[in-house]
Amino acid sequence: MSRLQVVSGKGGTGKTTVAAALALALASRGRRTLLVEVEGRQGIAQVFETEPLPYEERKIAAAPGGGEVYALAIDPELALLDYLQMFYKLGGAGRALKKLGAIDFATTVAPGLRDVLLTGKACEAVRRKDKKGRYAYDHVVMDAPPTGRVTRFLNVNDEVAGLAKVGPIHHQAQAVMGVLKSPQTEVHLVTLLEEMPVQETVDGIAELRGAGLPVGRVAVNMVRPALLGDAALRTVLRPPSHTAVAKALSTAGLGGARRGGKAERLVDPLLEQAGEYAERHTLERAQRSVLTGLGLPLHELPLLTEGMDLAGVYELSALLREQGVGATA
Repeated sequence: MSRLQVVSGKGGTGKTTVAAALALALASRGRRTLLVEVEGRQGIAQVFETEPLPYEERKIAAAPGGGEVYALAIDPELALLDYLQMFYKLGGAGRALKKLGAIDFATTVAPGLRDVLLTGKACEAVRRKDKKGRYAYDHVVMDAPPTGRVTRFLNVNDEVAGLAKVGPIHHQAQAVMGVLKSPQTEVHLVTLLEEMPVQETVDGIAELRGAGLPVGRVAVNMVRPALLGDAALRTVLRPPSHTAVAKALSTAGLGGARRGGKAERLVDPLLEQAGEYAERHTLERAQRSVLTGLGLPLHELPLLTEGMDLAGVYELSALLREQGVGATA
């Protein structure tokens, strides 16, 4: 898999959880992964049940096989200080600018600059090597903005076009785009088997491709288990008579079949629930067909009925590995 893995998705689809599980899967077998947050929500800290992340790379989890996951919450103001120090050697003057509010002003009035700083920090981690020439991280996973904003966020060249035609900011944007539009990068989308998230995924893929950004995989999250087989579903869609169902319940030991008996009282609620399940299953099958038609690798992750916690993230990570994610460095 590519070295920079960008994860996006409609709000509520669990993209941060999937990004965390992906980072764990990629860090297996002794590899090192950096999980990057760019929205300031401290979502990664919540997923890994740890304290809020500072603006520094910190180990937050061990992966199967001796791997390690590090995390970084990128602060655009502090990233700008790093940038000013790197290109202009401002030192204490940069800190003085922060106290005066100049950095906050710059990142607010020029949002394109903010995106360059955020994506640039992640791309720097992708390119970084140690003294022996080895990459500091095998993979960098970015928990990116939602699908509706991700193309604009990643397409920093267009965002800074009116801000800087030449100079360090322009060159930084060019370097960032060199990584984002290269085989080093894949943008993955997280969705649910529901009409709105699927449509947003389809639209997001079209926008990413239109901007020349590399689309990777689709992760279908919170998939409900199949409770009925095809034959049972056909029966539900064309249910037998009320009397026949009551008799079947009685035969199964759920009360007598006489009129007004327990078995008969169960029929209406049972048929109602079965009908709702069949309707939802039909809709999910249609949405799965839409996603399959995109021609991208498709991963399905189950709805964890006991809720999502750190153990659940490890469980999803194991399922991704079973589906071939992280199988090779």
